[in-house]
Amino acid sequence: MMTKSNSNIEIINELDISKAPKGAITRYWLEIVKDGMGVPVHIPIIIARGNEDGQTVGITAVVHGNELNGIPVIQRLFKEIDIEELKGTIVGVPITNVPSFLRKKRRFLDGTDLNHIMPGKEKGTVSQVYAWRVINKIVKHFDFLLDLHTASNGRINSYYIRADMSDEVVRKMALLQNAQIIVHNPPNDGTLRGTADELEIPAITLEVGNPNLFQKGMIRDGLTGIHNLLGHFEITDSEVEEHSSETVICKKSYWMYTDMGGLLAVHPKVTQLVKKGEIVATLRDVFGDVVKEYECPEDGIVIGKSVSPVNQAGGRILHLGIVKKR
Repeated sequence: MMTKSNSNIEIINELDISKAPKGAITRYWLEIVKDGMGVPVHIPIIIARGNEDGQTVGITAVVHGNELNGIPVIQRLFKEIDIEELKGTIVGVPITNVPSFLRKKRRFLDGTDLNHIMPGKEKGTVSQVYAWRVINKIVKHFDFLLDLHTASNGRINSYYIRADMSDEVVRKMALLQNAQIIVHNPPNDGTLRGTADELEIPAITLEVGNPNLFQKGMIRDGLTGIHNLLGHFEITDSEVEEHSSETVICKKSYWMYTDMGGLLAVHPKVTQLVKKGEIVATLRDVFGDVVKEYECPEDGIVIGKSVSPVNQAGGRILHLGIVKKR
């Protein structure tokens, strides 16, 4: 039986692409913080650097600790790269939020959502310091950013993209993904994508399926989109698959919420078109009697939805995308 050890992987304190060897794919452990025993916490970094200098594409995953589909997307990408044909650099961060990944939890050690406090603070709380170091040790070195996420616990997602479609470069990055849905979503303060935008790094968020598992189809689709982007920007020789006419572009989106508690059943499937007034969810009490039926407030498409029956007042029903008229 063949075994490999990570013990010979170099430990670094900050990403310095100029020190990565050209014409090679190199792995690093980047020390990000020390834990409560003073033991270093390391983020895994993969750098593919071509023989020719060029732009740097950064790909991050697991900003939330239970969002796993991005890990094999990045792993497979680096297995498929032809380093001899590479122009520029690709940086993969398969696990960004290491403490939460190890605990199989979405949120950080102090209960904070790491993707709502970017860029963090140099001298702040546990989560703020971690976020600040992710930005300043890693992300600020990118020319483009693709941030891979999934749905949260108790929900499922389509394969969709969040992007500022008013920015021409970002729009092209989004269209190249050939996703099921694209949502126009200007960067929000506190997100990794929003912080990249503030650093003038074009960025998109890829929502690649569901939490806590690997989904082969979603992984394949995410990988294809990244190859498209790399080919379009001439970083690799990847053949670009033209933008799919089946991609639905939404001008905005929002969640529907319950106003009382009970056992919830959400009826439409993900990516299904729904009409105003259509019954999209039924809420029952513990005895099985219907308490309320929820109607769709306007025409749209189901981007994601709740699949957990237990739903307190204020719980999520479905993520409704409002389709942009062609």
